[in-house]
Amino acid sequence: MIHRILPVGPLQCNCSIIGDEQTREAMVIDPGDQIEDILDILRRERLTLKQIVITHAHIDHVGGATKLKGATGAPILMNQDDYALLKMLDMQAAWVGMRPPGDVKVDEALSEGRVLKIGAIPLNVIHTPGHTEGSICLHLPEEKKLIAGDTLFAGSIGRTDLPGGNFEKIIRSLHTRLLALPDETQVVPGHGPGTTIGEERETNPFLQK
Repeated sequence: MIHRILPVGPLQCNCSIIGDEQTREAMVIDPGDQIEDILDILRRERLTLKQIVITHAHIDHVGGATKLKGATGAPILMNQDDYALLKMLDMQAAWVGMRPPGDVKVDEALSEGRVLKIGAIPLNVIHTPGHTEGSICLHLPEEKKLIAGDTLFAGSIGRTDLPGGNFEKIIRSLHTRLLALPDETQVVPGHGPGTTIGEERETNPFLQK
C-alpha cells in the first residue's frame, strides 16, 4: 500500500493519499488545501483518484475538495450528519482566516459500517460523533491503521466547543469504537504526529477510566 501524509493549509491538516500498488487506484482523505501538491503526488505515484473522503465538514479538512473533484472527477464522500456544517463554510473561513471555498457538494453519504475499497484495500467507516455530529474514522484492518480525523490525537482528543461538538458523545465514541481496536493500530490524527491505540489507551488523559 502507498500512504503519503501531507500537512496542508494554515492549520496543517493531515491529508492522506492512499493508493493500491497493483491497480494504481487512490483515495484522498481530507484535502483541506494545497490541491496542486496533492495532484503532484498522485502524478508522481502514477495513481488514479477514485474517491475523495471527508472525515468531517470543518473547512481545514474539506476546503479543497471541490477543486480536487474538478481536477480529477472523483466523487466526494462524507457522513450525512455533517451536511449542515457545509452550509457554514463561509463563516468557518472567516473564523480561521481562510478563503471561502464555495459550495461543496457531496456525491455519496458515508454511514457506519460501510466498507470502501481502493483496489484490494478495504477501509471500514466508523461513525464517531463528538467533534462534529458526522465525524468518521477510517480503519484499514489489513494495514493496522486508523485515519482518525479530529476524533483522536496524540495525547488529546478533538475539541467539542465548535458547532456540532459534544463532549459526552466524543468520549462515548472513543471508548466504545476506537478503544475496541487492537493496541498495535497506528493512528493518523487530523493534525500533529501519529500515535497508536495502545499508547493512547495507556497515556491519554481523556481516555483514563
